[in-house]
Amino acid sequence: MAHNAGIEPKRSLNRNLALGAVVIAVALAIAVFAAKPAHRSATAANPAPVAALPSAAFPVVAAPATGGLQARESAFDFGSISMAAGKVTHRFWFRNESGSKVLIRRIYTSCMCTAATLVKGMKIINTYGMPGHGPLPAVNESLKPGEAAYVDVVFDPAAHGPAGLGPTQRVVTIESDAGQPVELHFVANVRP
Repeated sequence: MAHNAGIEPKRSLNRNLALGAVVIAVALAIAVFAAKPAHRSATAANPAPVAALPSAAFPVVAAPATGGLQARESAFDFGSISMAAGKVTHRFWFRNESGSKVLIRRIYTSCMCTAATLVKGMKIINTYGMPGHGPLPAVNESLKPGEAAYVDVVFDPAAHGPAGLGPTQRVVTIESDAGQPVELHFVANVRP
C-alpha cells in the first residue's frame, strides 16, 4: 500500500498539468481569434479616401514661395487598422519644383511608432525616426530641379500597446535648404 500511495500523487500531478495545458491552449486560441481582424478596410492598395476626413485632421501646408520641395500629397488616411495585423506602409512622393538644386538636410517623425525611409532613384538612402529615440542621421542628399524622390512611411500600430487604440495622427517632416519644411501627415483608427 505504501507503494500505491507514492504513485497516486504523480498521476494527479500529470492530470493537473495536462488540464492546465489544455486550458492555456484554449485561452490562446480564443485570444488569437478575437484579435484577428474580420477585414481590412484600408491598405496601401485600397486606401480610405482622405476627402472623407474632417478638414481639421490635416493642417494646410503652404508651399514655399520660391518652389522648393513639393509633395504629391501631404495627407493620407489608413482608415481603420488592426493592431494585431501589424505594420502598415504608405509612400509619399515629392519633387524639387525649384530652378536650382535643393539639399535635404533632415527627415524625422513625430513618434517612435513611425519610421520614414528615403529613396532617391533606385537607392535607399536611410531610415529616419523620432528625434531623441536613437541616432538621427543627417540626410545631406540633393535633388536636381525636377527630380523626384519618395519616403516610405511605416506605422506600427502595436508600438504603444493598448494605450495606442483609437484615432492616431502622425507627421513626417522633411527639412531642406529651400524654405518651409514639407510635412507629410497620416491618420489611422487603431483597433485591437
